[in-house]
Amino acid sequence: MTEQINKYIEKQKSPQKEICQQMRCIILRAFPGIEEEMKWGVPTYAKGKFYLVALRDHVNLGFSIEGISKEQQKRFEGSGKTIKTIAVSSIKEIDENEIVQLMRLVWETQKSKNE
Repeated sequence: MTEQINKYIEKQKSPQKEICQQMRCIILRAFPGIEEEMKWGVPTYAKGKFYLVALRDHVNLGFSIEGISKEQQKRFEGSGKTIKTIAVSSIKEIDENEIVQLMRLVWETQKSKNE
């Protein structure tokens, strides 16, 4: 699966390519052993809890918001009912601490809900 994800990222234009590379590194570093696969034509993580998608002028990091409170959802963007995102248009906009914090929020909320 890693090869498919590498190909997806490599075919992106700059700066989306570099943003995807950095975001992927953050995810893999924060969650060693996280399941990474291509699903819906984009890289996904933890059985679809998170995904990366390169768009025309930015990259979205998507989050499953199942079990996340309305107050917590305000930290994300988008109007989806089950998925929210953060949009990144340049490498400079990447805030690793914020990304990891949001991912841990989703991870822990959904983990405790499924136990």
